Amino acid sequence: QVQLVESGGGLVQAGGSLRLSCAASGFTISVYGMGWFRQAPGKEREFVAATSWTDSALYADTLKGRFTISRDNAKNTVYLQMNSLKPEDTAVYYCAAKLRAPSQTMAVIPHNTIPHWGKGTLVTVSS
Repeated sequence: QVQLVESGGGLVQAGGSLRLSCAASGFTISVYGMGWFRQAPGKEREFVAATSWTDSALYADTLKGRFTISRDNAKNTVYLQMNSLKPEDTAVYYCAAKLRAPSQTMAVIPHNTIPHWGKGTLVTVSS
């Protein structure tokens, strides 16, 4: 059974950092494009970052330099390091996976074409 479980969310003050984890089971992430997405209250879900199965990374333009995506294939886990957090980063953060998807694909395809999603972890940034 394919499963993605996010963790690491919580309440943090503006300027702080958090590291999110996405633990995968039921498949091997080494041949999957893995992405992070987020949905803020009252807004549509948006792309945050992705790492392809060839290990190249792509970020939303507005997040470059603050967020870093990484993967540990041995642990079957993907991470999102978030630094210099702002109140507008408050959202539910989701992990997603699509077989052999390049990072660019993860960034632009309709979300309903990405087959595997976690349930999300809430990040709240206070001002």
